Amino acid sequence: MTSASIPPLSAATPGILRRPAAPAAGIVHLGLGNFHRAHQAVYTDAAIAAHGGDWGIIGVASRSSAIPDAMHAQDMLYTVVEISPEGSQFSVPRVHTDAFTAAADPVRVVKAIGNAGTRIVSLTVTENGYNYTPATGSLNLQDPAIRHDLAHPGSPQTPIGQIVRGLQHRSRTHAEPVTVLSCDNLAENGHHTKRLVREFASLLPPAEAAEALAFVDTLTSFPSSMVDRIVPATTEHYRRLVASQRGYKDRIPVPAEPFTMWIVEDNFIAGRPTWEAGGAVFSSEVGGYEQLKVRLLNGTHSLIAYLGALTGAVTIPESVSHPAIELAARSVLRNEYLPSVSVPSGVDVDAYEEQLFSRWRNTALGHRTSQVGSDGSVKLRQRIPLPALQMLGDGRMPQLLALTTAAYLACIAPLPGFDPGPQAHAVEDPARGLLAGLASGSRSGGDLASKVLGDHHLLGEELAERDDFILRTGEFIDIIHSAGPLSALAEARTAASLTPAPSLQTTRSTP
Repeated sequence: MTSASIPPLSAATPGILRRPAAPAAGIVHLGLGNFHRAHQAVYTDAAIAAHGGDWGIIGVASRSSAIPDAMHAQDMLYTVVEISPEGSQFSVPRVHTDAFTAAADPVRVVKAIGNAGTRIVSLTVTENGYNYTPATGSLNLQDPAIRHDLAHPGSPQTPIGQIVRGLQHRSRTHAEPVTVLSCDNLAENGHHTKRLVREFASLLPPAEAAEALAFVDTLTSFPSSMVDRIVPATTEHYRRLVASQRGYKDRIPVPAEPFTMWIVEDNFIAGRPTWEAGGAVFSSEVGGYEQLKVRLLNGTHSLIAYLGALTGAVTIPESVSHPAIELAARSVLRNEYLPSVSVPSGVDVDAYEEQLFSRWRNTALGHRTSQVGSDGSVKLRQRIPLPALQMLGDGRMPQLLALTTAAYLACIAPLPGFDPGPQAHAVEDPARGLLAGLASGSRSGGDLASKVLGDHHLLGEELAERDDFILRTGEFIDIIHSAGPLSALAEARTAASLTPAPSLQTTRSTP
């Protein structure tokens, strides 16, 4: 069969669907990217298959129309490709009822959120999509998009603006309750989202502000959640794989690892799907699971990504296969991140660590170092400060956390005369221009670290006051530039070995 003769994926494709139609919409999801389609959509598909319910999803992409256009061309369908060294598994969720782009039709976003049938508004817009200032956690009032949304109620551009305008619409029309569910890697993401929504609402004209805040406080819930699944970008490889293995063309297949986890606080004021049917866990210990994910997984992942990018590793498996990088990753996880984590009851930390490294070694998935390293200016603020400050307060230098920071800056903002390589150049970051400008005028790593951490508070206000951490970060930048990332890694591990080890007793959270 030639490529031209392979039929496109559609509702008429035989043998792929387990229900004749998607259910009526009950969820509006902001951030119609790969992660949502391989995570929340899969859980929702399982919930509907097991227990029914009007929990169809309206997917809203931020700016690009590529996924909405493809979904409409494919009867709102796509393939999830679970990738492992043992082989691939394929599934086709049928939960999306509509898909469109917010930038092209902002009024439609507000109406969808404001519709009485919408009972959940969920988000996967990345940390950068919340338009907050990492140093303070507050809404970034200097952001032009936030200023636009405050001045133009009919055409909000940001997720926070869209949510507030949608809640205003609900308040003025039917006053039905709704849940706002953040599924992004933010500490206490439910509380953080509510804080940003309230801050935006409080800046409206007084009468509008009072109305909006009353609705937020009495008829809107903001549960916290922790999501976990490695979902790389879609490439031609996966399109060809679907065509050869399934016999149809899919423009937007989603590759994903077999592992998936969702821990959710059960606080849904307007009801929810029975996501337990897909394996979701409803728990009062979401905070502990968030710490595991954001620090042990994401924080360690960052070190692997930046060191890998600087050594030329294209993928995470390639990076973690380097013995020195694996040892450093295990050390930062165990000795610098773990002491700051309240481990949820029933979690075996040793088993969790081994599971992480098994996932990172999944060569069939090929998660790129440049993708994992993107948006570090926002992400590292969630991962590094608290454990670093805890160690510094105990009189110990967090060598590998300082190295993570230095490796990030070497990728994004190299000093003049240093080329970090193509993988580092491919890392995307909203602060790249600012940081590169600071680097171009810096005489040394210490000078750059002082500007970025001390003056611009990249990792928050408290670490900005820690001259010892800033100095150490600068030293690692200089070593990376003069002798390479592996030399900096060797120096960090040697220094860490001379530092008294933390107690291995971990804090357990109380259910």
